[in-house]
Amino acid sequence: MSTQALDDRSLAVLGAGRLGETLIRGLLDAGALQAGRVTVTAGHPERVAKLSSDLGVRGSASNLEATIGADLVLLAVKPQQVASVLAEIGGELKPSQILISVAASVSTAFIEKHLEQAVPVIRAMPNTPVLLKKGMTAVSPGTHARFNHLEIARSIFLSVGRTVTLDEKHMDAVTGLSASGPAYIYIVIEALAEAGVKVGLPRDVATQLAAQTVLGSGAMVLETGEHPAKLKDLVTTPAGCTIDGILELEDGGLRVTLIKAVVRATQRARELLES
Repeated sequence: MSTQALDDRSLAVLGAGRLGETLIRGLLDAGALQAGRVTVTAGHPERVAKLSSDLGVRGSASNLEATIGADLVLLAVKPQQVASVLAEIGGELKPSQILISVAASVSTAFIEKHLEQAVPVIRAMPNTPVLLKKGMTAVSPGTHARFNHLEIARSIFLSVGRTVTLDEKHMDAVTGLSASGPAYIYIVIEALAEAGVKVGLPRDVATQLAAQTVLGSGAMVLETGEHPAKLKDLVTTPAGCTIDGILELEDGGLRVTLIKAVVRATQRARELLES
């Protein structure tokens, strides 16, 4: 589905915090939506005013006011705030609208039980590289969402990166892997850069080398379709430098530690709604 199909649609972003703003910026930069067709709400009037000034979007002091007449409603509040926001808008949302939630750990069933009508609900989990149109988003349809609703939601996130459609049971794992993942990778980049400084490289050069290496390596996996282990083996020549480095990584438990990080973040995602 072309992002041009979104040009005549209106979007309400409820709770335009860091993720909401990042997604709006990505959509506007990609030309997927017009700024004048986007309405935002936030916890503080100053935040709404700043977004209106910086992005050219419309601001609203009321979630309900922002929602009325919007073709697409993006629920971007914290998980613990979802129920109260749905209490405001649940009676007014109509089946002709699409509600897209990016609230971590909140199921479509939880959302649907707060709505009075059979509104199509899509659960999505993007990550922050959507700002550069390099994002990764997983989407799952709710009970009343049909193929066309899912395609519209996917079109939004395709404009800022890649998407996958998954059964909702996997969404907490998506949160633990790709939504939290950029933080893990930044630590890897930082560590590689520090290592470069340790062996004599200027810090700015070391950071550039590390970041571009991570970017290029990710592209190799995606564009060649090869298993990461095979690509690793292509770099690892017999009795060469790389195998010595890999042995240090294995000795330090990098592989196990990253696995544990994703598992723990996934477990935490399942707990967010109750905390």
